[in-house]
Amino acid sequence: MRKVLLLLTLFLTSQVAFGQKSLLKNFPDNANPEKIGRLLSYRFIYGDWSLHNGKWVNYPMTFYWNGSLGYAENTKDKYLLEFLQNKFEPLFTTDTDKVPTPMNHVDLNMFGSLPLELYRLTGEKRYFDMGIQFADSQWEVPENATAKEKEWADKGYSWHTRLWIDDMYMITIVQTKAYRMTKDMKYLDRAAKEMVMYLDELQRPNGLFYHAPDVPYYWARGNGWMAAGMTELLRYLPKDHEHYNRIMEGYHTMMKSLLEFQSPSGMWNQLIDKSDIWAETSGSAMFTYAFIVGVKKGWLDAKVYAPAARKAWLAMVTYIDAKGAVSNVCVGTNKLNSLQYYYDRPRRTGDYHGQAPYMWCVNALMEK
Repeated sequence: MRKVLLLLTLFLTSQVAFGQKSLLKNFPDNANPEKIGRLLSYRFIYGDWSLHNGKWVNYPMTFYWNGSLGYAENTKDKYLLEFLQNKFEPLFTTDTDKVPTPMNHVDLNMFGSLPLELYRLTGEKRYFDMGIQFADSQWEVPENATAKEKEWADKGYSWHTRLWIDDMYMITIVQTKAYRMTKDMKYLDRAAKEMVMYLDELQRPNGLFYHAPDVPYYWARGNGWMAAGMTELLRYLPKDHEHYNRIMEGYHTMMKSLLEFQSPSGMWNQLIDKSDIWAETSGSAMFTYAFIVGVKKGWLDAKVYAPAARKAWLAMVTYIDAKGAVSNVCVGTNKLNSLQYYYDRPRRTGDYHGQAPYMWCVNALMEK
């Protein structure tokens, strides 16, 4: 009898979890992930080049591009994939000056994730040859590195280390892509060691992260980079890896806090813990992405987090206009120890900082 009751309990529990996961499907037409993804990804095809200081392809464009590639794969849209490849082609020929210089800066080396993703989808080795150098150069210390950069490298960390929370996506995304293409564990080992150090240094007892050690504010998009970076790394990190449990602990602690700070509308604010500031879309999308993946991977309790993810997605789509531009996106933001600075940051519509994580949510929702 006890065995029967146990089996019945397990069955009912699994049915409840399955029912909750179904909340991440069957959206109303205006929130249909495939339709939203098509609108946003095709907008990218005709969008302007987004350059770092007018010179190199920057990280918002790189991640928007990656998200659009994921959508092309999920929908088997060969025309979109061809368009995205064609947009990249000048970087091999007429626009080579737009390719960031490897061994330059953490915000530029993330570019390597794009050719590595194109290599995964096409098998063309020229993409691999371009991309892998960006992953390797994050740990190859240049001769002109500063004393502080060399000190980080001597400890086994990337010389790009600066203890800004943005870094834990910029570094992680390139290293995980390199691992996927090579199956060389050194890439995951690097990213995991780095992630643990950032968790130890920057995560607060409430689960959230300061922008930097000397900037004690819970900026939404900055925290979003941490949420998305942990999510990406946990997708591929073996459960028996020495750092897996520590990173999963940090992830769970953050997700619990984000659940508590989610506003009644379903969004998160520009400063997560401040109720008198505007809802910010890029950070909200990153948190939603972490929730969706966590539910689908079984890392998070579906009964709790699937409704929160659905609520967030339904709120997020209201910020997309008819042309596929996301509004209420905080502009690029350097760290500053000033509360008012974060209140006063301008908001933009169609900024790639927001377009990219919306595409991550689309792809996560479409994944089986």
